Order: sequence, then C-alpha cells, then structure tokens
Amino acid sequence: MLMIDLVLSVCLLADPTSCEEQRLSYESRGTLAQCMMLSTPYVADWAGNHPKWKVVGWKCEWPEDRKKSI
Repeated sequence: MLMIDLVLSVCLLADPTSCEEQRLSYESRGTLAQCMMLSTPYVADWAGNHPKWKVVGWKCEWPEDRKKSI
C-alpha cells in the first residue's frame, strides 16, 4: 500500500508569527482528494496533542512529490 503525507501548517499560540510544517505519514486510502476529505480527525488529534500550536491549514501530498522539491 502507498504512503501519503498530511502536511499541517501550524503556528505557536504564544507567537503567531512562528510557524512551521508538520508532516504526518500514513497508508493511503485513495486519492489526494480523499485524503483531504478524511483528514479532519487526524488534524484534530494532532491539535489535541499539541496545545501550544494552532493548525492554520493542511494539505495532502504524495511523499514522492516531497522528494522532487528537495
């Protein structure tokens, strides 16, 4: 089964100008569009476990795309 990256854009609550990306990788359940439709529980879980951070956006990517941009 293929892997997919859920890429979260997050900013510190104490310093909203301090932002970064967090990547969650898991087994693909289909297309990038399906990943986006199914991603909300993963985003909520990450946010619940990282209370000092605020999720400001997210997207799904194939890990191969990440390798091409490096």
